[in-house]
Amino acid sequence: MASVNKYKIDMCNGPLLKKIIQFAIPLMMANIMALMFHAADLIVVGRFASAKAMAAVGAAPGFTNLMLNLFWGIASGVNVLVARYIGAKDEKNVFRTVHTAISIACIGGVFMMILGLIVTGPMLELMAVPADIMGKAKIYYWIWCLGTPFMVLFSFGSAILRAVGDTKRPLIYMVVAGIVNVVLNLIFVIVFKMDAAGVAIATKISNLVSAVLVLRALVCTREQYRLFFKKLHIHWGIFKEMFRIGIPAGVQGMFYSISNIIIQSSINFFGYQAIAGSTAALSLEGVVHTAFGAFGLAVVSFVGQNHGAKKYKRVMRSIFLCLGCGCAIAIVLSALELLFKRQLLAIYNPDPQVIEWGVLRMNYQLTFYFMVAAIEVIAGALRGLGHSFRPTIVTLFGACVLRVAWVFFIFPHYKTMENLMISYPISWAIVGLINGTMLFVICRNMLKRAKLRQFDDLEIK
Repeated sequence: MASVNKYKIDMCNGPLLKKIIQFAIPLMMANIMALMFHAADLIVVGRFASAKAMAAVGAAPGFTNLMLNLFWGIASGVNVLVARYIGAKDEKNVFRTVHTAISIACIGGVFMMILGLIVTGPMLELMAVPADIMGKAKIYYWIWCLGTPFMVLFSFGSAILRAVGDTKRPLIYMVVAGIVNVVLNLIFVIVFKMDAAGVAIATKISNLVSAVLVLRALVCTREQYRLFFKKLHIHWGIFKEMFRIGIPAGVQGMFYSISNIIIQSSINFFGYQAIAGSTAALSLEGVVHTAFGAFGLAVVSFVGQNHGAKKYKRVMRSIFLCLGCGCAIAIVLSALELLFKRQLLAIYNPDPQVIEWGVLRMNYQLTFYFMVAAIEVIAGALRGLGHSFRPTIVTLFGACVLRVAWVFFIFPHYKTMENLMISYPISWAIVGLINGTMLFVICRNMLKRAKLRQFDDLEIK
């Protein structure tokens, strides 16, 4: 069907750069739209409620990521498998992977919702959320947990579509959901005066809309990745391979979140204005992150399909191109945000002290954000090649052990925001260097096995 095929990208043939950009731009825009869900929450409560309500919404960003990172990792395993089987033209295993993935999303989403409702209160207390915003924070995050199943379903459904080169429809769905989110935010906060609770309800309704749309796309297609609800079933061979690839990435993300939770607990020490400023800065950093992160996701699909098709030169070209594009976008967008940092932070909240806390964070983070872009693409390439475990160990050391040690052994002697923020670029440099070396060795061995030794003869078109 032409109406469906027009969304697909042939990753195994033709000029790569054009196709990578064609793949990445809708994905980039979709990810930014997803980020805008949270940004809309912050802007509406910051402008029409109070700085305390804004701080309540941003008091525990690491907690929400911790809840979902495991499933985002598994979704990357879904992406790799679907891409690999499509590249190998194995329709039977494409079918099995799709139905196993959606089955896991349904079960896992409900499990995470229940778990989140149970642990939200103790987690916020553990993170030393200030007493003057604790009540609003609990309500916000309890409502947030209710929407977990919808977020997991959208994540898995989008991973399936990305694997076949379709990044346009997830973008369309995010635009629709984003409009719903903004309209409901304004209604709940301005009209019904619901502040943090209102934006949480609006966001969860938006998540429901996006999940329904992506499932509809999978059900209505006539392609090999079509979803039949009556045939939902966990195929254990697929399940095992999906988890082998995805769990390390999920665990890696979870430990990133744990280290961020610990750092956020230290930020909470400085009071609600520091929390609000850091939250606004984190939201702006997220725009840059999701922009270059599109190339980290693109490299998974392009490497996965071409590795499945045994086109190893295209595997290498895909890595080089995604690495170059990701780092270039990180440098340009970071420079722009640093140039207009005060004006951008004022959009979230005009309080001068909130803005100064945000400026402090942005100066340390965005200056070195190109390293994160390189890490994202390197990690995506390793997952696309089926190597997830060893990079996870490296990340656990760099992102978790080092940062946690910094908070417990260095921060107490010099309790400033600057001292906290410098731990990020130090850990990025360590993780990037080790994982980059690992990717080089794995690719060199792959080319040797395929008798393709000419690294310098890789034409980039």
